[in-house]
Amino acid sequence: MDSGSTEILVENGCFRLYKDGHIDRVGGTDNVSAGFDADTGVTSRDVVIDAVTGVAVRLYLPDIHAAESDGTDICTAAVTKLPIVVFFHGGYFIVGSAGCPKHHRYVNSLAADARAIVVSVDYRLAPEHLLPAAYDDSWAALNWAVSGADAWLSEHGDLGRVFLAGASAGGNIAHNMAIAAGASSLFAAATRLEGAVLLHPSFSGEQRIEAESEEYRASVKMRCSVIFPGARGGLDDPRMNPTADSAPSLRTLPCGRMLVCAASEDARLPRVRAYYDAVKSSGWSGQVEWFESEGKEHAFFVDEHGCREAVALMERVAGFIAGH
Repeated sequence: MDSGSTEILVENGCFRLYKDGHIDRVGGTDNVSAGFDADTGVTSRDVVIDAVTGVAVRLYLPDIHAAESDGTDICTAAVTKLPIVVFFHGGYFIVGSAGCPKHHRYVNSLAADARAIVVSVDYRLAPEHLLPAAYDDSWAALNWAVSGADAWLSEHGDLGRVFLAGASAGGNIAHNMAIAAGASSLFAAATRLEGAVLLHPSFSGEQRIEAESEEYRASVKMRCSVIFPGARGGLDDPRMNPTADSAPSLRTLPCGRMLVCAASEDARLPRVRAYYDAVKSSGWSGQVEWFESEGKEHAFFVDEHGCREAVALMERVAGFIAGH
């Protein structure tokens, strides 16, 4: 047997990625169906947006009459348009889906707590679909979402209040979709990208930055060599390293607000902080906020749903989307 087919480059609790590019997924492959969630009152359904690639989204609609229980005028509640959040799940670009039980649970809570329609993107995964496939799929989904093609979006969504949000690899995608939107005419006229929420985003770079673990960097480099062989400049590809010399200026971010979230025990923390500092000093005209969860590891809010720190983070995210 070819040694390349048996040599494991990266292994964790979710997958084993081999040198020859094949993969064994040992977690993150379960899916739950869309439908009504009794815990949050949110209803979801799946929509295929590209029959050729199979790219789909899962739409989440909160109880549009929930304001009645708060004493809000019923007529006012019925006509209020909801912000639209386009969400990108995490999973190293390799595992996960919009229907992954933990992601589905998180997005149900996000839709309920933020009182927003959420478009959760089911992009194609590497290594079967090498990067930039995930970026291409996410861009197609974002264009579809802001077109208002679906009745939930056109009837209940406010296209003047669109947000991008993503966790881990999804946070990386959210940044890249914002950059792509800034270089296009996607948000014009009645559509507006109000904000972006980056939850423990995964960024990297060829040069180590202070406090960044060499072990973690080596793992990222090996993984990206397999799933993104066409990267320009390796880990300094602008899609991997938004602060690289070749990356588009962060001043071009087209949103007015950004929330960057991190965890104190996450190996990505130094890189996430460097990204926040770069946005803050870029000359961008928007407002960037920082939120750090102490004593917690990467993407804990997905696995530890309902813990005190996860609740505090959700409150911050929901408040950001609400504008306070």
